[in-house]
Amino acid sequence: MLQRLLLQVRSMCTKDKWRQVPKISPSVKGSQYFNKAFGEYLFITNTVTSGGLMAIGDLIQQEIEYRSHSLPERYDWARWTRLTIVGIAMGPLHHYFYKYLDSYLPRRNLFSVAKKILMDQLVMSPICISLFFYGVGMMEGKAFKECTKEINSKFVEVYMIDWSVWPPTQFINFYFLPVQYQVLYINFVTMLYNVFLSYMKHRETAEEHRYTYYNDYSNQFTISSTKRL
Repeated sequence: MLQRLLLQVRSMCTKDKWRQVPKISPSVKGSQYFNKAFGEYLFITNTVTSGGLMAIGDLIQQEIEYRSHSLPERYDWARWTRLTIVGIAMGPLHHYFYKYLDSYLPRRNLFSVAKKILMDQLVMSPICISLFFYGVGMMEGKAFKECTKEINSKFVEVYMIDWSVWPPTQFINFYFLPVQYQVLYINFVTMLYNVFLSYMKHRETAEEHRYTYYNDYSNQFTISSTKRL
């Protein structure tokens, strides 16, 4: 019953008019750019959106940290640049990986989708997590061994969250969406996931800043109370 329902929904999303990049009339402003972005320049689109959405995700996390007194200044632009560069680097990786999956497993049945999800979780997820921590860590000036130590301490926690987020997300991605929109869809979900990654990467630093802030505040309060007495 569930499979029949899924097939009916998928058939609505995989008709020719949905599977092909929509050819909007040239009279519509910006339509030519849209068609080229998801056709001829799909690689560039996927790369730029990957970096841009990583940047947005980190800005969101920095705003959260600033409001919770875990960041001394509102935005750390050096940190933002590092994460943006890593996001751009992940764009081509996702672009070619999803193209490969679509050519290797072109059918859209539950068995093929399950295989795609397993390949994504067992192959792509560990690579992306490692690329994130090694890439950002080395741009911070850390040695390879330091980056490895950080990954060893955080990988299991990140990977467990990864398994709770991406299988249902990727089911929608692989079962319903045309390949040209898959990376874009993943990038928007990744923007929210990147908030979590940014938190994990800078958790210790944020906790130190928060401790310093409340410790200084407590000392100031104590001094002020003493003077009044």
